[in-house]
Order: sequence, then C-alpha cells, then structure tokens
Amino acid sequence: MSSRTVYLSRLFGLYCILVALSMMIRKATVIETVKALLNNSPLMFLLGVMTLIGGLAMVLAHNVWSGGAAPLVITLIGWVTLAKGLVFLFLKPEQETALFLDTMQYQRLFYVYLSVSLVIGIYLTYEGFRSRPRG
Repeated sequence: MSSRTVYLSRLFGLYCILVALSMMIRKATVIETVKALLNNSPLMFLLGVMTLIGGLAMVLAHNVWSGGAAPLVITLIGWVTLAKGLVFLFLKPEQETALFLDTMQYQRLFYVYLSVSLVIGIYLTYEGFRSRPRG
C-alpha cells in the first residue's frame, strides 16, 4: 500500500474504533445530541461545510479504486463523506430530520450503524499497522 493509504488506514481505523466505543458507552447522549443537532439549522449548515471540506480533501487526496480492499474502503469513505456534506448543505432541515431519524431509523438501528463503523475501524487499523508504506 502507498504511504498515504497506510496513514489514512491508521487514522480512520483508530478514529472509527474510538468514536464507536464512545458512542456505545453513551448511546442516550449521542441520540439526544443528534436530534438537537438536526433541529439547529445554523449548526447543520456549519457541519455541512466542514463535512464537505473533509470529503473533498479525501476525494482529491485519495481517489484510488484499485490495489486491494483497504484503498477502496478509504476512497469510499471519502466519497460518502463528500455526499454527506452535500446532503447537510442542500437539504432543508425537516428533510434532514426525516432522512436520518425516520428513513434511516437512526435511533432504532443505532447499534447496527455503530457495528459497521467498528468493523470498518478494526479492519482499517489492522491493515494500516500490518502494512509497510511504500513510496
């Protein structure tokens, strides 16, 4: 793997693990925070701007569609982050709330979403620390 892929595997892997574990411990607080955030238009706009910047940075720095699963997962994280930023910027507040709380059933499927993040984090961390950077 390239040195950029190794670095991003380690970064996003550890991030996903640590955030998933903290969310697991503080479920009620996380759900309350998400609901409050979705009802605060100025903060959602700011979150959209920051998420868009992060997504664009990822897509521009690591748009790698070959070389194994880890580079692909990192690339997909970048594209999903970019799409999420656009959703936060362009959907109306009531549409965002309906999408996350109703359509995606965030509260009911909380542990499913958390598990996906944890599995991705464990995989990326393992691959990132197992691999030797090249180039």
